[in-house]
Amino acid sequence: MTPRLPVWLNEAPQSIVSSSVVVIALLLALIGAELLRAVARPIVRRHDSEIGAALLERSRGPLRVVFPAVVLALISPLVPMPEAAAVLYDNTLRVVLISGALWAAFRTLAVIENSLLSRFNVDVEDNLKARKVHTQIRVIRRILAAFLLVFGIAALLLTFDPVRQIGTTLLASAGILGLIAGFAAQKTLGLIVAGLQVALAQPIRIDDVVIVEGEWGRIEEITLTYVVVRIWDRRRLVVPVSYFIEKPFQNWTRVSADMLGSVFLYVDYTFPVSELRDKLREILEESPLWDREVCVLQVTDSREYTLELRALMTARDSPTLWDLRCEVREKLVAFIRQHYPAHLPRLRTELPQ
Repeated sequence: MTPRLPVWLNEAPQSIVSSSVVVIALLLALIGAELLRAVARPIVRRHDSEIGAALLERSRGPLRVVFPAVVLALISPLVPMPEAAAVLYDNTLRVVLISGALWAAFRTLAVIENSLLSRFNVDVEDNLKARKVHTQIRVIRRILAAFLLVFGIAALLLTFDPVRQIGTTLLASAGILGLIAGFAAQKTLGLIVAGLQVALAQPIRIDDVVIVEGEWGRIEEITLTYVVVRIWDRRRLVVPVSYFIEKPFQNWTRVSADMLGSVFLYVDYTFPVSELRDKLREILEESPLWDREVCVLQVTDSREYTLELRALMTARDSPTLWDLRCEVREKLVAFIRQHYPAHLPRLRTELPQ
């Protein structure tokens, strides 16, 4: 049974009736959206939900679009209008509803991403788990956003009959178009597949220390198609994500952030190595950069004129290790120069009698 309008509305011109019903329903829907948020606010506060509060805060815009669109769709039988205007009305509501739902989905994804990332801080020393989670969440969010965008655009296009007919025509020749599209998008699809492999296998993570193309840097951003490496001198190296699947590279923080470093010195054969070994221990004990795990001094080679000494030490991460190596090298050289200047490398010659 079709709902009937009040008598005074039936006697009014059709355009005035339609406009009045739409405007009244729109105002009531906007008020209802605000009332819905007002009712939800104390519930969220009572449960002390951080993600709920963020969703409620960012739901204002999408709710002001989706809620009125739903209400206007429900009252469409009460709105008298010509057939052409009714078709336009229905199509407009579908577009607004799909766009609002897509907007709400994007905001929901952003809130969930921010909530999950905030639980894992990458600014701590032992941040291996945090970097792993950050990498997975960011890549997965981009994948979901891409799928939502594709489905949303497809739903919008299918709203209109001409586009639907074009789609039917395209489906009839899907075999040829599929081959052409597959050939044209082969490189892009390969990059996306590589991005998924990186997200799942994780040969690299956000903030990993790597050496790529001879450059030392940290992984700053990972997308579905490319990776940004922040070089030590603040340059950015942008490489395809497939690089980390197809080519060898160095990852200094794959398992843990701590690093083992070495310092090489060259001295005369007569140098007392044991005293330098004690000095190395003293230097490391006084340095706040050392993590107190490895302290070794060895004779690693005997060359024609000199002995090669290698000092090994560890630090909590690669930047700290670099500073520690520089400190140890400087102090060991100063110790040799001050206490054993006669044992520095020398070239011996024998003069004929």
